Amino acid sequence: MFALTDKVAIVTGASSGIGRATAKLFAAEGASLVIAARRKAELDLLADEIEEAGGSAVALAGDVRDEAYAKALVDLAVETFGGLDIAFNNVGAVGQMGSISELSLDGWRETLDTNLTSAFLGAKYQVPAMIKRGGGSLIFTSTFVGHTVGMPGMTSYAASKAGLIGLTQVLAAEYGPQGLRVNALLPGGTDTPAATFKTPESRTFVENLHALKRVA
Repeated sequence: MFALTDKVAIVTGASSGIGRATAKLFAAEGASLVIAARRKAELDLLADEIEEAGGSAVALAGDVRDEAYAKALVDLAVETFGGLDIAFNNVGAVGQMGSISELSLDGWRETLDTNLTSAFLGAKYQVPAMIKRGGGSLIFTSTFVGHTVGMPGMTSYAASKAGLIGLTQVLAAEYGPQGLRVNALLPGGTDTPAATFKTPESRTFVENLHALKRVA
């Protein structure tokens, strides 16, 4: 028996990076998975890999900023696996960068919708489903940017990710008594396909923000 045997989990942003690695780890630990991202081909490939390794996963591609998609993911978990125990709302984007005087309103809104509003929409449908199971684990991917450090040119990203921490604290206080654990992960700089290290100098800058002087 593994740590997540008989558990059902949703993982968003599962087509690459942290989300993909998490989905494979959850599956290896026994969880049945609903994996979500915009890129259908990458999701289908991941589902195949999980199934070939003896796990169980279904993929549904869509946009996490769409409320209907947030509901559909939960419905799929319930219809396919009987309920929901874990939700990892991991989707995130750096978004438009630049000084605040250069940041467009559309750029600001797109980043907040992708990083923060999507988490609200996910939780809106995930929480009731987990409460029906007697509780569970609700997880968001935030960051140290906007929490312990400010990085120039990342206004909307920092604001959206700091907002996730506030969302986490409120949901933890509101639903903790009903058996729901709510946490935000602050993984720091991570070398993923979507990493924004354009130059060796930019990577070194980010590495030096960490106690171990490296990215994950």
